[in-house]
Amino acid sequence: VQLVESGGGLVQAGGSLTLSCAASGSTFITMDWYRQAPGKQRELVAAITRGGTTNYADSAKGRFTISRDNAKNTVYLQMNSLKPEDTAVYYCHVVNIFGSYWGQGTQVTVSS
Repeated sequence: VQLVESGGGLVQAGGSLTLSCAASGSTFITMDWYRQAPGKQRELVAAITRGGTTNYADSAKGRFTISRDNAKNTVYLQMNSLKPEDTAVYYCHVVNIFGSYWGQGTQVTVSS
């Protein structure tokens, strides 16, 4: 399984970014986004099942939207109203019947 992430970058507070993660391989049960800020543990931001059920961290609720295109094996994270505390490396994570896989990470930096 290969994961190709894109969409990170530098944005001002209050701005928006959309992350994408295209996965090769078989059907994925869940597709998630995690993030890790300097000096902190990696944390779940949002998750989505193949059927479209979503789950969000409290910090993401109301600002972030996760979606997926099953035909393209791609998961998206639309991030609005970004805050400096959202600054982190964002990782795509997918699970299929064979195991779980991580992307290489994409940096998101929100300036105040």
